[in-house]
Amino acid sequence: MAGGGARGGAKGAAGVKVVGRRPFPLDRQWPWLLPLLVGVAWVLAVAIGDGRPWLNGGGWVLVGRFVGAARSPELSPEFLAVVGAATLKTLAFAVCGTVASLGLGAVGGLLGSRLLWRAVWPGVAAGAGGPWLAIRAAIAVPRAIHEAIWGLLFVSLFGLDPLVAIAAIALPFGAAVAKVFSEILDETPPEPFQALLAAGASPLGAFCYGLLPGAFLNLLAYGFYRFECALRSAAVLGIIGAGGLGYEILLSLRSLRYGQLWTLLAALALLTGLTDWWSGAVRSRLGTPTRLDLTHGPKPTPSPGQGPVRGDGAGRSRFLWGSAIAALILTIVSFSTLGADYQKLWAPQTWERLQRMGDRLWPLPWEQFLDLWEPCRDTLAMATLAIAVAGAGGTIFAFLAARNLTLTRSAFGGDRREQSWRQSWGGWILWGSARLLLLIARAIPEPIWALLCLFVLFPGILPGGIALGLHNLGILGRLMAETVENLDERPLHAIAAGGASDLQVFSYGILPRVWPRFLAYILYRWEVCIRATTVVGLVGAGGLGRLLAEQTSSFDYGAVAVTLLAFGAVTILADWLGTAVRSASRA
Repeated sequence: MAGGGARGGAKGAAGVKVVGRRPFPLDRQWPWLLPLLVGVAWVLAVAIGDGRPWLNGGGWVLVGRFVGAARSPELSPEFLAVVGAATLKTLAFAVCGTVASLGLGAVGGLLGSRLLWRAVWPGVAAGAGGPWLAIRAAIAVPRAIHEAIWGLLFVSLFGLDPLVAIAAIALPFGAAVAKVFSEILDETPPEPFQALLAAGASPLGAFCYGLLPGAFLNLLAYGFYRFECALRSAAVLGIIGAGGLGYEILLSLRSLRYGQLWTLLAALALLTGLTDWWSGAVRSRLGTPTRLDLTHGPKPTPSPGQGPVRGDGAGRSRFLWGSAIAALILTIVSFSTLGADYQKLWAPQTWERLQRMGDRLWPLPWEQFLDLWEPCRDTLAMATLAIAVAGAGGTIFAFLAARNLTLTRSAFGGDRREQSWRQSWGGWILWGSARLLLLIARAIPEPIWALLCLFVLFPGILPGGIALGLHNLGILGRLMAETVENLDERPLHAIAAGGASDLQVFSYGILPRVWPRFLAYILYRWEVCIRATTVVGLVGAGGLGRLLAEQTSSFDYGAVAVTLLAFGAVTILADWLGTAVRSASRA
């Protein structure tokens, strides 16, 4: 039975048939699905197992009105002018916050890089520990607190000033950028950097010529990713009073003007889509196919001729220079038109308010820690439900939204030129619909999803978890689809050439290679979901966020500090668990 090994059987030297086991497509990663299923069962037990009502049947009337209003969005010139101004304000908030966060993150990334410390101060950094550990621990504090909470605190310091939105984005995003930048620098091949140091170059010169060129593309790709996140955060901050699209969306939703709401959501989706297109176009011309890589392993190698670098040399250079000039102009215009009063950062009134906050802060009411068990449990349950929804939905939509699976079918060895007209149009419809749904899901901020869910669900874990899940479904689906599109297709073509069906190519060629990155993205977004529970809690979804909203509204800063400490502990625990699972799944 020659060649029977393909089906699990072959004859050995003694003529005895040796039966082999067909490998499971997910291999080492599939056991990690079991804890997630257990977590989802626990969430459902917490959410609906306590006997309290969770479904509001009367809310379906509002849902019907909301869906029906999609056929007649508000398009009056007066309202479109409001939408345009709000869109530009949201964009300006995102640009200013991103630029400030990249500046803070660059400094923090350099100070948190183990490689640079060993080069500049080898005596201090010779041991297993080092100054970079203290710096990385320090930047974990602002990173653990969501930008909406920072926004509420900065409102108390600066008042209703555009500076609030800029600072609220810059501080936590700067800490996140510093962490990732330091990791990128430490994981960049150090040989050129070390060779320049050995040749007598200064640490600064060795960094600029030996380390930065190798890390630049990854730094740039992550910078674009933070800009896309800043757009969503700017919309969220509008909900707490900063202005822009988020503020207008909240006003329209609370006044039940659903026609206006659909127009505003379309503007936000268009802004998100244009940013996503620009990010992808720049990265594809620079040869950085992935905007966010969390596996720290070999990067995907596209097949020859399929990318990721697009365009000829001259056209690529013109596009990149044009993008750089446009980014510079956009930055200058954003900072100049927002009119933020930066003098408030060092104004005496700000320091007086900060001192008053400190006086109210101390002594901390440590006894309130005993009352935080249930909100912490609800926060973890909400984030777990969210990542279950986002992970399952994002995985399904990722394959539908991957161009090389649905549109060109090149991953299966197909050629679009050989497809019939009907098959080609069917692929376009399926691919376009999946991309559009993912865009809408991630463009709508989490609090808006939560308010929509509260139409038919009573406040609690379910509306918050579903809202976070729908928003993160769009983010995960886009990241996962990008992973599928960046696969090296040569092994897939070899499997197809051997007579394998499309299902077999998918099961044994595609799924095992993309699942480790899918799992890394799911765990990363689980950590983000824990932070984002504060946002949906602000609109009444439950958890620590709802408690924080009550405490900040009553200016009980001591209780706020205790709650934030508990929240930081939960976030650090989730960060540690996610890192441990990612490391174990790669082992």
